[in-house]
Order: sequence, then C-alpha cells, then structure tokens
Amino acid sequence: MNELRLSNAKLVLATEVISGSLNIIDGLIAGIDRGASPKSDDVEGDFIIPGLVELHTDHLESHFHPRPGVEWPAESAVLAHDAQIAAAGITTVFDALRAGSFDPNDYSARNGEHLAKAIHAAQAKGQLRASHYIHLRCELPCADTVDAARKTVAAGDIRLISLMDHTPGYRQFVSIEKFKEYYLGKKLILPEMIDDYIAEKLELQNRYAAANKIEILNLTRFLGISLASHDDATSGHVDEAVEDGAVIAEFPTSAESAEAAHRHRLAVLMGAPNIVRGGSHSGNISATEVAEMGHLDILSSDYVPASLLLAAFALPEKVEGITLAKAVRFVTSKPAAAAGLDDRGEIDIGKRADLIQVSVKTGSPVVRRVWREGVRVL
Repeated sequence: MNELRLSNAKLVLATEVISGSLNIIDGLIAGIDRGASPKSDDVEGDFIIPGLVELHTDHLESHFHPRPGVEWPAESAVLAHDAQIAAAGITTVFDALRAGSFDPNDYSARNGEHLAKAIHAAQAKGQLRASHYIHLRCELPCADTVDAARKTVAAGDIRLISLMDHTPGYRQFVSIEKFKEYYLGKKLILPEMIDDYIAEKLELQNRYAAANKIEILNLTRFLGISLASHDDATSGHVDEAVEDGAVIAEFPTSAESAEAAHRHRLAVLMGAPNIVRGGSHSGNISATEVAEMGHLDILSSDYVPASLLLAAFALPEKVEGITLAKAVRFVTSKPAAAAGLDDRGEIDIGKRADLIQVSVKTGSPVVRRVWREGVRVL
C-alpha cells in the first residue's frame, strides 16, 4: 500500500475551500479531514486543487515546428511539451492534432499520425508526467482531411473530435472585412494577394466541407467519442452543432452563439488567455463576458499552458458571484465530465489523486508540486 498525507492545506473542494488535510492511498483520495491534523507532508498553508484538465491545446505544435522550415524530432517534442504542461499544473491533457491542411508546407497538419505515434510511444514507456489523450481537430474545407483523420485515429488514442472551418467570412471571422483587417494587420498575407486568397478558400469550402463533414461525423460515431463544434458565430451554427451531436461548443465568437450553446446545454469552452489578457485577440466576445452571462463551463489554455491556472485564480476577482471553488471547476471537473472522464477533476473520496500544490504568497499563483495518481511528477 502506497500512502501519502498532505496536511496544513487550503483544500479547494467542489463547492468550498476548507483548511485541512488529505489522505491518499494507492493513487486515490481516501480521506478528507477538516482543521488541524498530525503533521506529515506539510504544504505550509498552500492551496491543494485538483490537477487541471486541458481539452484543447495546440501547444505541442510549437515544439514540433519551432521555426519555419524546422521539424523537431517528434518524441523529443512530445517530452518537452509534456514537461511544460506538467509545470503549468495540467495532469490530463488532450493534445490537439490537426487533420486537414490548406498549406502543403504546414508541418503540424501533415504529421498528425506521426505525432500521435510519438505520444503513444512516450506514454507506453512511462516517460510522460501528465495523462495524454488526443483531440483531433478536423479542418473541413481541405482535400486531405478525411485521409489524415483516419491515419491519426489508427495511430493514437483519440478521445475528442472537433469540426473546424476557418474559411474567411464564415466563423471566426464572420466579416470578410474583419478577416482582412486581422490578416493584413498581422502581416500574415500581402495586400495584393488577399482577395485571391479569400476566393481560393471559399472555393475549397464549396468543394470539400459538406462531404468531409459527413465522413468525420461517421468516424466520431464509430469511435463513440465526444464531438465539439468550433467558433460558432450564430445561433444557426449552434443548431447545426446540436444536430451533429456535439456536446462541447469551443470558443463561440458572439453573445448570440454563447447563449444558444448554453440554452442547448452544450458545454461552453472559452480560452483562458482571453481571461488573462482581458479580451479576444481576434476581436470576438470576451471570455469574461461569457462568464458574466452565466454561460461559461470550461476554460482551455489553447496556446499558453500557464494561462489555465492564472485564469482560474483571476476569475473570482473579475466576475461577481464566481468563487474560487467555482472557477476551479472550469479547469478541472467540468472539462473532465465533458470528455467522459468521471474518475478525476475533483477532490473527493475515491477520485484519482491528481493534485497540484499552488502558492499565491507572491500574488500570482505558482505551481509548487504536482501529483498524478498520488505519485509526484513535479
């Protein structure tokens, strides 16, 4: 029997924060005691919260493709990504791999199968600190989407699929003018090329999106896993997602779509960087506003792993009525439930002892230690 006792802690439970201690036996939470207890592993008054659960991070791509034209060894990229994920307090992560590429030079989108194999190999060898699953992001208006998706499914443990369509004027950028403003402002495309670029993307959507969607939905149903919509901009988009069988609405871009997703009982997922930065980088609705509406269910670190913890501790300061216990649920139990992982995400008897020790003595929350199934991994 492997036993661990964490004492002198602020325990963030599902609905309250208490002072007390935790008893962990064989990787599971076996006891929760309030008040003073015999000193064992003294956490010095720090917070103990459930390990964070991340459903959508494309951060692995920055390790695999660190510079234009550079493809880093896949398993090394996975290990570096995992180390940063664990340091951010994330103990369960859904690595977002893309199927479907607009650009033949897009390394990450072309190599979902390769990365899935690397994740699986590293996990099988016991090299990873966090528990890793795969979130397959399917870009519908691309010629290679279905083939790439099938290869990635064959290579890894796919637990979540999302339907994406980044066609200009459609979802993330409903307005063509907003699309032009963003891409020209970021110098992502030359002004003289942007109209041809938009026309080409609209043609690809017309040619591939509908047929690809049917195939990806069939694949999702065959696997029996959760489906997410992506960048819903209107209530019509949400109605479409409900018809498709989605259970998660990722990054709704407007108050209208966030309200519709909430009304249809989809789990509304927003970006934690949006909370930390104070707004959307692409000019869409802010995650704080969605929280104020009472429609927020899940936060995702998206492109900055450290943002998940920062956002959870910032929300109680930003939104009236959101306590720390409630904010922590957005990054632990709610994403776990949406992904069908009911064994983690909460400090409760019988749950997995995926835990992090967080200090806020210096102002910002700092991860001091991380345990996965009762074993310290950081």
